[in-house]
Amino acid sequence: MPSRLPSLKVVLIVLAPCLLVLGIWLGGHPRWLPDPVANALVGGEDRRVTLDALDTIHDKYYRKVPFGELSDAAIAGAVKNLDDRFSAYLSPRQYHAFRESLANAFEGIGTGIRGDPRGLRIVTVYPGSPAKRAGLRPGDIVTHANGRRLAGLPEDAAVALIKGPARTSVTLRIRRGSRSFARRVTRERIQISSVKSRTVSAGGKRVAYIALSTFGPDNAHVQMLAAIRRAKQRGVKGIVLDLRHNGGGLITEAQLVASMFLARGPIVTTRGRAVPESTLYAIGQPIAGRLPTVVLVDRGTASASEIVAGALQDRKRAKLVGTRTFGKGIFQQVMPLDNGGALDITVGQYFLPSGRNIGGVGTKPGQGLKPDVRAEDDPDTKRDEALDRALKVLAGEL
Repeated sequence: MPSRLPSLKVVLIVLAPCLLVLGIWLGGHPRWLPDPVANALVGGEDRRVTLDALDTIHDKYYRKVPFGELSDAAIAGAVKNLDDRFSAYLSPRQYHAFRESLANAFEGIGTGIRGDPRGLRIVTVYPGSPAKRAGLRPGDIVTHANGRRLAGLPEDAAVALIKGPARTSVTLRIRRGSRSFARRVTRERIQISSVKSRTVSAGGKRVAYIALSTFGPDNAHVQMLAAIRRAKQRGVKGIVLDLRHNGGGLITEAQLVASMFLARGPIVTTRGRAVPESTLYAIGQPIAGRLPTVVLVDRGTASASEIVAGALQDRKRAKLVGTRTFGKGIFQQVMPLDNGGALDITVGQYFLPSGRNIGGVGTKPGQGLKPDVRAEDDPDTKRDEALDRALKVLAGEL
């Protein structure tokens, strides 16, 4: 009698891919399975109900909605419900723009911006940018972009309306104090240098003014290192480190920059529910040595820049001059998703060497760092009053 084994092999070969496809389909459509099987497959009743609801909307809604859009909306809604202004779901397009911005190169009008109840607040206007040529200033509020009201929009969505391909234009409605006016700005490819420096005078002595705009992955610490070396070669007697409008960046960059001023000892400690506690210490030899240092701060000084300013203040290495900082004592972790997007969610808090946390939970910023000497620039004058005050404080330290 002929063997039936070859026929069985053929049947299995034919059925295997069909069973695989069926398994994948059932995994994404658990409502077709018995409850115990569905719960085990998707990881619990709550997850099954969520997938079941998305399935129902996809299949029954009067207008066809791609499942990818439903998935995006579900994730974004879950993150929004955290009531945390610092957590966000980044769609694939937004995640691409996010990575581009970290590289300090992007297409847009050339501003650093932060969310505001009225829209977006400009915290930085980059030299030579379209925004600079259009007369925009730090402190301006962008309320509309191409007629679209920005108030109430997620920050990433509002930013996306302003950014865009080079050689395209956007019409912005700006509020400056009690004034409201429109500006049409043509976007360009923007390349940003993280560090700008020059030699200035404090009490008749030569000192370095070094402005650091971000702690991005473009080796900001390398640019800082070069600026301090040049300043020392010129024989400066002190340093003004300007962290105004610096919204932060990578905590490792903050560690490296702080290490240029601090010899040994803690800089920051991070703690979270799902991340192990970790303390970052000063590393290497501080290139700034014992040069007297003053740090300029304002309400736009946040996150990684607050780590540096707070560590120097706590360790009695530098005085802070300016206004109270933003107060972002929490940190986020960006976790890429299979759809090309990413979750950027708060995973922990950081604590300065003294043990203090500057806050920033939920939708509101924390108390921030209190400056040792209060000073504020008047945007309606050509002088930088806060810098003038910092130079006077530094002169007293020389």
